[in-house]
Amino acid sequence: MPADSTQIAPRMPTARSRVTNGSTLFVEQVDGRGLVARRYRDILGAVVADQGGQDQCSEVILQLARRFAALSVQAEALEAALARGEVISLTDHASISSTLTRLSTRLGIGRKAKEIVPTIEGYLAKKGGAR
Repeated sequence: MPADSTQIAPRMPTARSRVTNGSTLFVEQVDGRGLVARRYRDILGAVVADQGGQDQCSEVILQLARRFAALSVQAEALEAALARGEVISLTDHASISSTLTRLSTRLGIGRKAKEIVPTIEGYLAKKGGAR
């Protein structure tokens, strides 16, 4: 076998799925106008934006963000049922919450970007204090 046989050749856009091409969010046909689909899209967009945008995210990060958005919608549905006075599965809610916590840790949500370029005032203060 040739040494370069492990490399994956790029495929033409017409040979990729619509999800990969970005023309749809789901493999199956889903009407994206529903409340749940819109909320999913909103959460996914916010998480991806927190990660620096679609162009800055690896496929792994995008997949974790999709799982985070899906579970967030599920948690919100359970909480809405609870607010209506319905009995919900606390086990399901706790499991979803725990998984969301793990996913958010993996995604790095909650991290604060530190400023690496000082302000002019900070730079001058540091230069003046060094003398």
